Amino acid sequence: MITQAFVLAAGLGTRLRPLTEDLPKPLIPIFQKPLLTFALDHLLGVGIESFVINTHHLPAPFEKFFAGGAYEGRRVTLVHEPEILGTGGGIKNIEHHLRAEPFLVYSGDVLTDIDLKPLLDEHLRAGNDVTLALRETDHGADVALDGSRVVDIENRYGYAGRYDFAGISLWTPAIFQRISPGQSVSFIPILGEWIGAGGKIGGVVLNERQWFNIGSRAEYLKVHSFIEEKRWKPDYVKTPGWPMRIAPDAVVDSSARLAGFYSIGTGCCVGADAIVENTILWPGAQIASRSCLRNCIVRSHRKAEGQLSDIDI
Repeated sequence: MITQAFVLAAGLGTRLRPLTEDLPKPLIPIFQKPLLTFALDHLLGVGIESFVINTHHLPAPFEKFFAGGAYEGRRVTLVHEPEILGTGGGIKNIEHHLRAEPFLVYSGDVLTDIDLKPLLDEHLRAGNDVTLALRETDHGADVALDGSRVVDIENRYGYAGRYDFAGISLWTPAIFQRISPGQSVSFIPILGEWIGAGGKIGGVVLNERQWFNIGSRAEYLKVHSFIEEKRWKPDYVKTPGWPMRIAPDAVVDSSARLAGFYSIGTGCCVGADAIVENTILWPGAQIASRSCLRNCIVRSHRKAEGQLSDIDI
């Protein structure tokens, strides 16, 4: 059993600005459920009992969300990075928060329902140092496989890549010996060097099911559209009422028209004759009467009025 996980949540979210001026990307709501909680729920479903989460940009919302030091009864440890350390440096930085056992690493901006069991099974079967979840995507093709062994990353050894790293991986504590403390570095070049040194780096292709990397407003809107259109809900999500389109305490005038995909957060108010279409309203957003919003995102406690399209408020 793998019982501990490190969730990467220290990114800057630059492509999602101005949304990430209010919230760190891992906490942006997906039909009113914070993005990061999908990763945590997914990991709970495969037996994870404790989490370490790194932070950098806007740490206060994380501290508020995890004020009790737990999620669904499992321990959560927040580790703040005053200077961002990258994925490799972030792993080294949480070494003393983990037991000397294998651990899962999960990107906090990924939303997926891929089956993690084949990844766990292959890691243990092959006795790998690291095992990567891989997919064929439009985001990249930097990883080359020979059977179930990763033989190249970013064409370091002349092998043409075919697969993209899916943001989920399994590691042994041996990784800690390969990174210097305080070093800001991605784990990708570290894996490349480890392959050359004879490390057992495995890969499992998980093309089935859905996978979203939410890095831009277009992808943020797209995932809401997909959930609405396909009625998609990962099996591991146990949150009552999700996906929640209208919060119980939101006030929506009876003459307002809601169309397409929409999410109206807690404390929101939508005025008379307003149109809200393919639009996300964060908590406390106020939509003036007779306004029309299409393909918009309204941040918390902002007011929108007039004819608005394809913008963030």
